[in-house]
Amino acid sequence: MSRVSPRPEIAALPPSVHGGLDHGELARLTIHPDDVLDFSVNRNPFGPPPSVRAVWEGVSLERYPDRECLALRSALAERHGCGMAQVWVGNGAAELIWLLALTYLSTGDPMLVVTPTFGEYAAAGRVMGARSKMFVARQRDDFYPDLDALVIRMKKLRPRLTFLCNPNNPTGVYLEREVVKALLAANPSGLLVLDEAYAPFVENGWDSTPLLRSGRLVALRSMTKDYALAGLRLGYLLAAEGIVGAVRRVQPPWSVNVIAQAAGLAALGNDAYLQDTLAQTRAAAVELARELAALGLQVRPSATHFFLVKAGDAAATRSKLLRRGILVRDCTSFGLPAFVRIAARRPEENQRLVAAWRELM
Repeated sequence: MSRVSPRPEIAALPPSVHGGLDHGELARLTIHPDDVLDFSVNRNPFGPPPSVRAVWEGVSLERYPDRECLALRSALAERHGCGMAQVWVGNGAAELIWLLALTYLSTGDPMLVVTPTFGEYAAAGRVMGARSKMFVARQRDDFYPDLDALVIRMKKLRPRLTFLCNPNNPTGVYLEREVVKALLAANPSGLLVLDEAYAPFVENGWDSTPLLRSGRLVALRSMTKDYALAGLRLGYLLAAEGIVGAVRRVQPPWSVNVIAQAAGLAALGNDAYLQDTLAQTRAAAVELARELAALGLQVRPSATHFFLVKAGDAAATRSKLLRRGILVRDCTSFGLPAFVRIAARRPEENQRLVAAWRELM
C-alpha cells in the first residue's frame, strides 16, 4: 500500500501549546470545568458587554455570513479613523497571523520573531517553509529587547515578515512608539506585524494607526481579549489597502460567522462598559501582583493585566494549583520553564488564587 506523506514542514511541526482549559486533562483528573478558575487566559475577566448576549435572537442562522464583514469593518474603520479598505476581519487574530504567512512567505524566505512570545508566529512561518529566526529578549534585561541589536539584526536579515507582540505575551513588556518607528525604518523591504491584542489593557497606551502610512505596518487586534469573545473567535487587522487586498484573497470564504459579526458590532457600541471593566482589571492586577509578592514570590513587572511569576518548576506549580481548582499558564513552551503566567481576574477570584498558592508555600 502506498503512503502519502505530509510536507516535511508539517511532519516536523511541534504541537501548539496555549492557555485555557484542557477538557481531556480535567476529565482524567475528575475535575469539572465549572470548578476551575482560569488564570491562564489573558481576557477581560468581566465578560462580554451585556448587549452582546442579546444578539443571538436577532441573527439569521439560515443565511451565509457577509463574506466581507462590511458592517463590522465600517464600524472598526470609524473607531480607528482609517478607511474601510484598510480593515480586514478574521476568525480571531490567530487566523490573520496564518493568512499573513500564507500571503507573504515562501520556502526559504527570512522571517523574524521577537521572543519569548506567542507561538503561532513561528508555527505559521515553519509551515510555509520560511527561515524562521528568533531575536531573544533576555531575562536580565527584564525581557526588554536590545533595540540596537534588534535593528542590526533586521538590517542584516531583511525579513519578509517581522512579528512583534506589543504589549508582549507572556512578558507584559510594552514598547514605546519611537521604538516601533525605529524597527519600521530598519527594514524597508519587509512588513512589521505589530500584534496589539493586549493594547487595550495598557493604561495610557499609544495609537499605532498613524504608522499605517508607512505602508509596511500591519496592526493586529483581537476582540476576543478586551471584549471577552474568545468562544466566538474575532479579530482584525489594520494595514495599507494593498496588504488588505492580498490577505482577503487567501482567506477561506465565510470565515467569520454571523454571530461573531453581530457580537462584534454590539460590543463596539459599549465603550463605557469596556473602559470601566478594563480599569477595574488593571486595578485588580496591581493588587494581585502585590499580594503574590508579599508571599515572597518574584513577580515580574508588566504593563498589562497579566504578568510572570517565578515558580521554580512551572509544570509542577501548575499541576498543584490545578488540583486546587486554579489554572495558571506554564511558560515552558515560551522557553521559560521556571515561570508561570497569571492574568488577573475579579478581586474575589484573585483571592482564591492567593489562598491556593499560600497552601503551596
